[in-house]
Amino acid sequence: MSESRDVVAGALRQWEITYPGVDFEPVAVIGRISRCATLLQEVTEMPLGREGLSRTEFEILCALRRAGGPVGESVPAPAAGAGRTPGQLARETYASPAAVTKRVRALEERGLVTRRSDARDRRVAHLTLTETGRDLADRLIPQQLSYEKELITGLPAAERADLARILGEFLLVLEGRLGGR
Repeated sequence: MSESRDVVAGALRQWEITYPGVDFEPVAVIGRISRCATLLQEVTEMPLGREGLSRTEFEILCALRRAGGPVGESVPAPAAGAGRTPGQLARETYASPAAVTKRVRALEERGLVTRRSDARDRRVAHLTLTETGRDLADRLIPQQLSYEKELITGLPAAERADLARILGEFLLVLEGRLGGR
C-alpha cells in the first residue's frame, strides 16, 4: 500500500486493524474512485451553479449538443429522427429513464430543450436544444472544460494520460461484467 495520506488511506489502516489478514485492495481502488467522483460532483457544480444547472442537467445538454452539429452553425429545424430520444439520453448519461424525464422537464421549463413526437410512433419523443439551449451549451462547455482542466493540473500531464488510460481499461472491464448501465 502507498504512503498516501488521503481519507481512504486512513480508512484502510483502520480496516486492516479491525480485520487483520483480509484483503482490502478493492477499497484502495474503488474507495478512491468513489471519493473522487463524490468530490467532483460537488466541485464541478460551481460554473454550472452560476447558470442554475446541476451536473446531471448539464450532461443532458451536452448529449443534445453533441448531436446538434458544429459550433457556429445555425440551429437547424428538427428533421425526422433528429435529436435524441429519452431512452438514448438515459444510455448516454447513465441515468434511469425516470431521472432523464425529470431533468428534461426542468430543461424544457427553462426553454432550453424542445420535445417533438415521432411522426411514425407518437409514443416516441425526439428532444433537441432550442436556440437558447444551444447558446448556453456553447458558452458553458468551454468554461466548464477550463474549470475541470484546472482541477486536474495538480497531476503531471503524463500521469493524467496514464490515469485516463487506466480508467478507460477499468471502465471496459466493468461494462463487460456489469453491462453498459
